[in-house]
Amino acid sequence: MALGKTAKYYRENPEARKKHQETSKKAAAKPEAIKKRTEANKARKELGLKKGDQRDASHKPGGKIVAEHRKINRGRGGALKR
Repeated sequence: MALGKTAKYYRENPEARKKHQETSKKAAAKPEAIKKRTEANKARKELGLKKGDQRDASHKPGGKIVAEHRKINRGRGGALKR
């Protein structure tokens, strides 16, 4: 699989890569991010999803989380296409 533009950029610019990793580390350590990640992990476990599974935990209107094929879930776009 070929690398995307962002991956190529960070491989060629180690200073930018280091800064990006530091920023990401700070964002992941925030209480809101930890809570969100904990809830997502719990939902995946309850749905019986494993790493490398063909299904994702899909967020439906009303806050319900269901198992759905990853191509369908990611193809819908979510927050990125709104």
